[in-house]
Amino acid sequence: MATLFEPLKLRDIKLRNRIGIPPMCQYSAQDGMPSAWHTVHYGSRAIGGAGLMILEATAVSEDGRISTGDLGIWKDAHIEPLSHIARFATENECAAAIQLAHAGRKAGVALGWQEQGSLPPNEGGWRTHAPSPIAFGPKFATPVELNVNEITTIVATFASAARRALAAGFPVIEIHAAHGYLLHQFLSPLSNKRTDDYGGSFINRTRMLREVITSVRAVWPDRLPMLVRLSATDWADHGWNIEETIELCRQMAPLGVDLVDVSSGGLVPDVTVPEGPGYQTEFSARIRRESGMRTSAVGMITSPEQADHVIRSEQADLVLIGREILRDPYWPLHAARALGFSIEWPAQYGRAAPPGSTSRMRHAVCAP
Repeated sequence: MATLFEPLKLRDIKLRNRIGIPPMCQYSAQDGMPSAWHTVHYGSRAIGGAGLMILEATAVSEDGRISTGDLGIWKDAHIEPLSHIARFATENECAAAIQLAHAGRKAGVALGWQEQGSLPPNEGGWRTHAPSPIAFGPKFATPVELNVNEITTIVATFASAARRALAAGFPVIEIHAAHGYLLHQFLSPLSNKRTDDYGGSFINRTRMLREVITSVRAVWPDRLPMLVRLSATDWADHGWNIEETIELCRQMAPLGVDLVDVSSGGLVPDVTVPEGPGYQTEFSARIRRESGMRTSAVGMITSPEQADHVIRSEQADLVLIGREILRDPYWPLHAARALGFSIEWPAQYGRAAPPGSTSRMRHAVCAP
């Protein structure tokens, strides 16, 4: 029986424990470039003891950004600044993943803490694209329907972004197909009303994601793991559901996906989500059990005991701690103490470590 602090091997990458940090947008970039905020934010969490840290949604194209504050990986100029984050994390025993994303009809909006809705061009917005010309909501612009050639181009941008991620030194990559962004928009019949090879049946609605996975795996080394984030359900009648998610996971495994990051919702507004402690772990457990795919669980997992139980009860192979790690970057170090496990502290913080803890020098800088 695994525990929260047992290592997890994904291909040639060995995570020091089963605690991960999920992607959480910071909306603090300019032209896709990481800022000083990103350096401090990700650096402090890289030394906090987690085995995996997934960077926020990073746009594969300029018009695929959620907002002007999104990180980007659509041009080679992004490689060097992102490499500093990846290298610093690796030097401190935290595997850094980058999440490749395209926002689709949810692009071109205000920063995350501002009122949400499509911005007009004179306020920094831009034309959006989607599988079908259906707006996300009343305050969002109607997107332009993508043609097949444009779909092919976007698939290629994911592969190009993966090449840049490799050049930047990321050992793990994640494809974002959840939370109502472009790839999720193709999956769900609520946002995909196409009648061509990319719409209608399950096999057609999942086609673009499968093509993205194949194109990314073609340039991503066999020795390195690839994750996919999925919304297990739209929480809406006649939408994407857990049964379809399970079937998709069965199809993704032969394509080279190593773990599914299980979340939910985000496709349509004004749905009722039964939020509560660990409210999404049942999806992670079903996917793991019925598809054979490794999974991560996320969503209102807050205490060390709760996180450890998710692993011990085989609901997931990895637990992603979001809001608690925003509140406390060193949550993994404190969780280890609470659960009676030994975990190294940075020597620089050794004077604050609990009695009996071990420590060693960690890299304080990351040279270019």
